[in-house]
Amino acid sequence: MHDRLREFASTGDMAARLADEIVARLKSAVEVRGHASLVVSGGTTPGALFDVLCERDAPWGKVWITLSDERWIAPSEDGSNEKLVRTRLLRGKAAGAHFTGMKTSDAKPENAQTTVETAISAMPRPFDVVLLGMGDDGHTASLYPRAPELKAALDTGSPALVHAVHAQNAAATGDRMTLTLRALLDTRWIALLIKGEEKMETYRAAESGSDVTDMPVRAVLGQAGVPVEVFWSP
Repeated sequence: MHDRLREFASTGDMAARLADEIVARLKSAVEVRGHASLVVSGGTTPGALFDVLCERDAPWGKVWITLSDERWIAPSEDGSNEKLVRTRLLRGKAAGAHFTGMKTSDAKPENAQTTVETAISAMPRPFDVVLLGMGDDGHTASLYPRAPELKAALDTGSPALVHAVHAQNAAATGDRMTLTLRALLDTRWIALLIKGEEKMETYRAAESGSDVTDMPVRAVLGQAGVPVEVFWSP
C-alpha cells in the first residue's frame, strides 16, 4: 500500500487526528494569507469528523466552507449535503464560518451552473483543504462512473469549476452538482476519508488500476500535483 494511507483503530481516533490536521492547515492559512478555505464532502462518513471539528479552536470567522458536491434537493431535506454541514459542522465554535452552498432554486442543476460557478469563484483559492469521500463504485464528489457528464467534469483543460451531473443510476443518486476535477485539484491538500473493509477493498482496486472512467477517484489518486492522504478506520 502507498505510504499516504493512514489507518486508525476507530472512527473516533481517525476523526480526532484528521480534525487536528485540518485545523492546523486552516490556522496556518489565516496567519499567512488572512483567510482560509475548506471543501467538505457529504454522505454518512464525515459526520463524526464534523462533530469533532466544530468544537475545535480555529479562526472560523475567516474560514470559507463549501461542498465537493450536492444532491439537487432542498437544503432542508434529509440527504442534502448542505443540511449535514449546517447541522453537524456549522455549529459550536465553527458557527461563524462562511458557507457557500451549491443548491439553488433552479429546477435542474444545469440551469444553475453559472450561478454556482460565480459563488465558488468568489471563495479564496487555491483551497487549503479538500475533504473527499469515495463510493463503493469508485466515485468521488459526484464524479460517477459512466455518467454522461463525466468526461467534461474530468477535463482539467476546461475552466469550469462546477458541473451538473446525471448519474447512470439516476433513480438512486438523483441529479447532482459537483466540483470539477480542476476545482478539486485547485487545493493545497486533499484528504480522502473512508471507513470499513468494503471501502478498503475499493481503495485497493482504485490504486491498482488507471481507468478513470471506471473508477473516477483514480483521477485524484493518480495525479502528482497535489498531496493526497487517505484516512481509514474499520
